[in-house]
Amino acid sequence: MRILISGILGAMGHEVEKLVRAGMRGAVLAGGVDVNAADDGYDVPVVTSFSDATTDADCIIDFSHHAATAELTAFAVSNRIPLVLATTGQTDEEKQMIFDAAKTIPVFFASNYSLGVALLVELAKKAAAAMPDAEIEIIEAHHNRKIDAPSGTALTLAEEIKTVRTDAQITTGRTGHGKRLPNEIGIQSIRMGNIVGMHEVMIGTANQTITLKHEAHSRALFAEGALSAAAFLQGKGPGLYDMKCLVAD
Repeated sequence: MRILISGILGAMGHEVEKLVRAGMRGAVLAGGVDVNAADDGYDVPVVTSFSDATTDADCIIDFSHHAATAELTAFAVSNRIPLVLATTGQTDEEKQMIFDAAKTIPVFFASNYSLGVALLVELAKKAAAAMPDAEIEIIEAHHNRKIDAPSGTALTLAEEIKTVRTDAQITTGRTGHGKRLPNEIGIQSIRMGNIVGMHEVMIGTANQTITLKHEAHSRALFAEGALSAAAFLQGKGPGLYDMKCLVAD
């Protein structure tokens, strides 16, 4: 499985590269794309633009920036290369580009590539359904360099919980005056230090509270998940896939 890494010089790009070079899932490095690419002695093509990228790849893993969505999806579609999108913060227009690409190629699109988070989502939905009168709050914490808030994972948690709480309204960064509405799903964001990623879901009534928490200890877990997603896409037809598909596979 030949992997082209988008954002190869970033922190997560390096993590994916390490696992690819170690041969995880039978992967080998086909090349990389990064706006900061330079002649750093790579043994594969590492370029600044997809217009110069190798097309000899079985999958693209993207850990770059959502602003690259248009160029990335166009390249993947034109060359019929499966795509694993591990970048968050896409605009509605960029998300539509992803959905359109999935009509032609297999696209794996998730806000978090941790198996533990995928299980957290399912457990949170089950608890929210079992306690229909409980209030729900989500707390997420990440390092001080993360530029989007709330995190894509926190938003995914809230949206998934809404599938069993159809009247719920998502509130981010609560401030000002006024009581909490009973159907709110609140999301609070923390940015500090080198926190890899923490997501906590509190589901409580006046008499009891259930707290579900996932904490990432190393960014390598996201690289592992992305490579597992790349392996999952091999042989798949066009469509949009996510972590629920991987858990069920």
